[in-house]
Amino acid sequence: MKLLQINSTLGVGSTGRIVEDLGAFVIANDGESIVAFGRSARKSKSKTLKIGSKLDQLNHLVQTRAFDTHGFHSERATAKLINQISEINPDLIHLHNLHGYYLNVELLFDFLKKYGKPVVWTLHDCWAFTGHCCYYERVGCDKWKTQCHTCPLSFLYPESIGLDNSKNNFIRKKASFQGLDNLTIVAVSSWLESQVKQSFLKEYPVQAIYNGIDLDVFKPKDHADSKKKLGLSEYKVILGVANEWSDGKGLRIFLEVAKYLDDNYRVVLIGLSENQIKNLPRNILGYQKTRNIEELVVFYDAADVFVSPSIAETFGMVVAEALSCGTPCVVNDSSALPELVSPKVGEIVTGLDPQKFLKSIQYIITQGKVNYSENCRKRAEKLFGLDKHLNTYFNLYTRLVQ
Repeated sequence: MKLLQINSTLGVGSTGRIVEDLGAFVIANDGESIVAFGRSARKSKSKTLKIGSKLDQLNHLVQTRAFDTHGFHSERATAKLINQISEINPDLIHLHNLHGYYLNVELLFDFLKKYGKPVVWTLHDCWAFTGHCCYYERVGCDKWKTQCHTCPLSFLYPESIGLDNSKNNFIRKKASFQGLDNLTIVAVSSWLESQVKQSFLKEYPVQAIYNGIDLDVFKPKDHADSKKKLGLSEYKVILGVANEWSDGKGLRIFLEVAKYLDDNYRVVLIGLSENQIKNLPRNILGYQKTRNIEELVVFYDAADVFVSPSIAETFGMVVAEALSCGTPCVVNDSSALPELVSPKVGEIVTGLDPQKFLKSIQYIITQGKVNYSENCRKRAEKLFGLDKHLNTYFNLYTRLVQ
């Protein structure tokens, strides 16, 4: 099998790691793997194709900011990619994030409709079937079900500071993405699968495949020793992790909860900016984003409870990682998060009332992490094991190619 994947990144970030793992798995099963990426890449086991230049991506970004036309530029870079795909002649093409200022989706899908080979498209967010945003749950918008217009989230990625072109974007995406005879869609959660089935992509077969976690890396260690390494031995530790913190991710909830905690508690937040760290109260310890996985595992292991008050999550990778490390979770009753947490591994909070989060956090800490850890790990092994994730994809590839 010769597999070609397309994603904004390679080996970097959650989607980049997924792409690398899938490529390596195909190679290990006597196949060939090629990855075409837009930016940010690490050394890969797959053969690689860089899509476009920094100048092209800068132009795409400027056009997006001014005219809200994300995904409809980078014509030259996309034309070159199409020629390379034709030369490589893969058996199957696996699409991931097509947004990211590097690709023209109209040109790509025009080619795929003529190419005739099977295509898998993993949706890691909702951008594919909206006129602008990736996460409409932040404002409870459902225009995407019929016709996007007057987008309430145009100020968020892919940010536009000029025009609101969401209506035209929706029309162009719908025309481009519909009518591909050999497309199979993968959603990273059952919640996202249900959203796809209500969108203009509902004509395609869709299945949910959870993101995979390397359970040999994300695993329980010595809880007391991890606390000691971080200088937190005397505290009950409440952990939150995000790629970028905002009210949508629940930063306000942590700030409010911290007001009611006595000095036996410490809130630890990873992924904050320098300015956010400067303005934290004394009982919240802030850290910038870390790419050191082993360091991150120590934080997960040291935590007595992990909290995600995020409004919009199509999967919830950090929750899955925390569970893999044996840490109980408190999550918001929104989007995909309730799928990940059962009563044996944590609490689900309805709404965004800080007092409700505080009550659930204190309940778990009172029960004790030791009473949750085994069930957390078992749930992670059942749902998120990397081997299961890779084998499910490989079986899908094999079925489609045959």
